[in-house]
Amino acid sequence: MNEQALKELLYKMADDLLIIGHRNSEWTGFGPLLEEDIAFSSMAQDKIGQSYALFQMLEKIGEHPPDTVAFMRNANQFHNCILVELPNGEYDFSLIRHFLFDTAEALRFEMLSNSSFEPLAELARKIRGELRYHTLHANTWVKQLGTATEESIARLQHSLEYALPYALGIFEESPFEKELIAAGIFEGEEQLKQKWKMKVEEIITKTKLTLPDWSSSKPIVGGRAGNHSEHLQSLLNEMSEVFRIDPNTEW
Repeated sequence: MNEQALKELLYKMADDLLIIGHRNSEWTGFGPLLEEDIAFSSMAQDKIGQSYALFQMLEKIGEHPPDTVAFMRNANQFHNCILVELPNGEYDFSLIRHFLFDTAEALRFEMLSNSSFEPLAELARKIRGELRYHTLHANTWVKQLGTATEESIARLQHSLEYALPYALGIFEESPFEKELIAAGIFEGEEQLKQKWKMKVEEIITKTKLTLPDWSSSKPIVGGRAGNHSEHLQSLLNEMSEVFRIDPNTEW
């Protein structure tokens, strides 16, 4: 097994979940409805817990402890896709991001439930229920608001068109893609992307939204290689403030 390939996979997954978990937590107290306030807070807890489990795996194969890697790296050392670091904006954007990201994440972990790296396969099976709830929540609200008023449909449509190129950046391939596939650790980003496209199309066809042509949406990539937007470092500064003051603080 190529250990570097495994580490790259674990880091990008953990970083995605840590960052989107923090973004989701920013809706606490600001949700458009009380139930959405609670839902985004709950999903934030799930995602940060999932990221912690992945950071623990990394520690077991020689990386620093979870607190150190989560709170002491700079933006250029993070492997998350750019989609998850973008500011929440209005609820329509956060919902569309939630839908696009969580659809991919649920499919990723479904594929990983058969991974040759048993700790990862075990985690994938363990969190299946959490992922099912996340995608159910996203799908329900996209269908509901995507068939409601002219305003709700227009707002979701605008956010879908804006977010789609960033969402395609989720599938930015690893330098170790062939090694991961050959070792049976992960079937690869291309396989995941094709499954994701089919699922996204399935949900969008149940709304009045129009999915942009895939060929016209150029993926916004770079995050996996540490090339991020201007938003990530300020977010990391906020996230790590308490830990930098008191390194003995625990999750």
